[in-house]
Amino acid sequence: MANPNPLRHLLLRWPSNAADLCSTRVCNTGINHWRSRYSTATPESFAQDEKPGEKNDTNWFTLPPYTDTVNGAALGKEIAGRWSESRKDAIKDSKTQESATDVASTTALKWILRCCPELPRSLVQKLFRLRQVRRESSNIEDSDSSALLQKPRLKRVTAKDSMNLGDRIFLPVTVKEVPVEKKELHCNGEEVNFIRSLELYKDPAIIVVNKPPGMPVQGGIGIKTSLDELAITCLSYDCSESPRLVHRLDRDCSGILVMGRTQISATVLHSIFREKTFGASGNETANEKRVLERRYWALVIGSPRHPKGLVSAPLGKVVVDNGKSERITVVNNSQSLSSQHAVTKYKVIGSSSQGYTWLELSPLTGRKHQLRVHCAEVLGTPIVGDYKYGWQAHRNLKPLSLSNVESQHEELPKRKNLPFGINMHNGSISEKHPRLHLHCKQMVLPNITQVLQNLGQYSDYDLSQLESLKLDAPMPSYMERSWNITNS
Repeated sequence: MANPNPLRHLLLRWPSNAADLCSTRVCNTGINHWRSRYSTATPESFAQDEKPGEKNDTNWFTLPPYTDTVNGAALGKEIAGRWSESRKDAIKDSKTQESATDVASTTALKWILRCCPELPRSLVQKLFRLRQVRRESSNIEDSDSSALLQKPRLKRVTAKDSMNLGDRIFLPVTVKEVPVEKKELHCNGEEVNFIRSLELYKDPAIIVVNKPPGMPVQGGIGIKTSLDELAITCLSYDCSESPRLVHRLDRDCSGILVMGRTQISATVLHSIFREKTFGASGNETANEKRVLERRYWALVIGSPRHPKGLVSAPLGKVVVDNGKSERITVVNNSQSLSSQHAVTKYKVIGSSSQGYTWLELSPLTGRKHQLRVHCAEVLGTPIVGDYKYGWQAHRNLKPLSLSNVESQHEELPKRKNLPFGINMHNGSISEKHPRLHLHCKQMVLPNITQVLQNLGQYSDYDLSQLESLKLDAPMPSYMERSWNITNS
């Protein structure tokens, strides 16, 4: 990147041990037992900024003093290349420098959520609305000279107020009685070993797994175990924080799933994924090299008209079955308020005489069910096993007779059942009801660890020197069997 100067505004003071990205000194997050780490203080020890008649006999729950860290969202935008040349030139102006600093500041709301991730956001916002949040300011301008010689003052603070170095937030002591919403799952040794066997890559900032088909990424109604909850128990290792999702895969989809091991790395990566979605357009996708690349392999029914191309079709949500369910569809009127811009690159990587085609799909945006809808409704080639968007094509689909290659596979002993009810063996096109054949095979993303470590040393780090991580995930067994059938 030609002009790295905007990075000066992404951090104010970076911790000296920046290489240890899992340290609690980086951002003071992911505290599993945060209640025991903070102190309580009585208002009698402070000169309160209270209204007359208010009670002063309540203890306070005290957060650690505020320390500045890298603004992960701004850094993610910078890496994603979303800073226009005019914006970079404008930063040279002093007024713009002030606005950039303001963007990089942390609000009182964000600092509370960072220190106490177990507290529901709705509860914290309610405390602000009820004016029950106080701040002990370290800013000299906030206190007169006589007050400095006496006792520090607690002043009311709003959710949007910016934090200054050394500021401390005080919450009502009753927040300690709030039950923890998400608890770690109790896994036996076999289950822990299985989840860890999914790892493709790990460094101090991120952890990458090969998500098995059938395992939901996030919890919800009717979901007993999800990958994000299992990661807390199985993938935290020696890090004080728990892995955080930065993107998602459908439940029946398999392949590369990236999680941030710290809040700052998760924020940076989430910003990169989001910015590439917002920035994707026909002009950008033609020739520009992208900092984030995702390649899915999919087996589809039929064959597209052209061996490669670019699908740009907006998507929208419609309600079906008398409001009982919903689905995504291509929206003809792109001006509709409910439509979302969606772009996908595709190319044929293999075909068979049985009427199947292997496609490599590269989503340049990240919309829900984007690849499945683009394949089914735009290319006219629904993905095998996608009964939601390709049910008509599956009505007349018959299982293929076993070839010599498949017969050899059938002679192998059946694999034992995997933990959490995961089955990666059954579901090829030789069976009556094939499973979804959509797999995130390859991904190229920035080396976030390299960025954060170098920013800790100097703020003029040139992002043009940033290396990329190239990841590759093997397909599940049933997709490998379908590959062997179609290429035999």
